[in-house]
Amino acid sequence: MANISYYTQEGLDKLRNEVKQLQTVERPKISQQIAEARDKGDLSENAEYDAAKEAQGLLEARIAKLEDLIANGRLIDESQIDTSKVYILSKVKIKHLKLKKDFEYTLVAENEADIKLGKISIESPIGKGLVGKEIGDIADVETPNGVVQFEVLGISR
Repeated sequence: MANISYYTQEGLDKLRNEVKQLQTVERPKISQQIAEARDKGDLSENAEYDAAKEAQGLLEARIAKLEDLIANGRLIDESQIDTSKVYILSKVKIKHLKLKKDFEYTLVAENEADIKLGKISIESPIGKGLVGKEIGDIADVETPNGVVQFEVLGISR
């Protein structure tokens, strides 16, 4: 069964652009490296040829994985997001109860996560702990250092 993932338009475009870059720029580069290595003669002891063929295999695997993600990706209609509970694409303001510190995150798909931009994966411990919570709820988040409690202060798009 296919593994369905949900993406923003930005996230889906990023995947498509990466595939295009790999197919139109990286693939021809590696093909050129293979051709140059092949021209050097005996392939049985040609380290450059072996390295280029290995790089080609890794590149093709990456392209196949990205194409699979795109094929099984679903675009999220941000206008339909319910802000009464935390879901994917919710912007959530939370308070770390022990530290008494507020944080604001947007829950996104795994490969769109970027903590510097305040985007955390819905698959992360915090993301999993927050899904389905409402304003005022306490989320118990399992971390390597034990359970951490967060209070949901706000939910928006």
